[in-house]
Amino acid sequence: MRVNSLNVAPVLLIMLGGVAAGQVNAKPPVFDVASVRPSARLVGPDENNRITFDPAGITGRNMTLRRCVAEAYRLQLTQVVGPAWLDRSEYDIDAKAAGPVDREQLALMFRALLAERFKLAQHNETRDLRVYELVADKTGPKTGAKTGPTIRATGGGFHFHGDLQRFADLLAVQLSIPVPDDPGRPGRASGPPTPVLDKTGLSGTYDFDVDIRPEPGSDMFALWQRALQEKMGLRLESRRAKVGVLVVDSAERMPTAN
Repeated sequence: MRVNSLNVAPVLLIMLGGVAAGQVNAKPPVFDVASVRPSARLVGPDENNRITFDPAGITGRNMTLRRCVAEAYRLQLTQVVGPAWLDRSEYDIDAKAAGPVDREQLALMFRALLAERFKLAQHNETRDLRVYELVADKTGPKTGAKTGPTIRATGGGFHFHGDLQRFADLLAVQLSIPVPDDPGRPGRASGPPTPVLDKTGLSGTYDFDVDIRPEPGSDMFALWQRALQEKMGLRLESRRAKVGVLVVDSAERMPTAN
């Protein structure tokens, strides 16, 4: 039996066209149920990093929009550029998936949620910036990821819980705080922080206490460098690098209704 080639071509084109249309019209995965609302009480920048990712979805409390964007796009906070209010307004987020999903899928779903509720519009740029890179020291890292319950040691300082990308965020802010002349007064950040990029290659969640005490004639970089090397087997390296940044072009401060 002979097949007319003139009849096959249109059918093949229709089939390929259908596949292409399906690819173009493919929508990003979305949460089955999601609630995004302004936080009832503002807690400020030192506390607005309470977010949990698990196979069922995302839970966040007192999340700034800058933090949300950074988590959704897997960036440092200093890699998100936009209006000042990105650090002021805080939101509570509860988003559940229809079934178990991995961390990468959650990030895609989080991006879609931000675009829907905040009308988020953004673009990517590459900028030449001075940065600090958090790397393993010559002797190797002395810290490991924790899988058990969080344990808070007694004493001064503060407790950290999270991955090393989030720890790098914390370092960026800490290094911008000058050592106060009066030890009894808390230091405050001065100027925009220098980005700190996690280049350790270490994954997992970490729990540890940090107690950096000011010393006369010293600075925060020297204090943190010593603590990182002695306690964690890590160190900071200063250099210039091409850094990808996400620029928020526009966003609604009040999210749309749930």
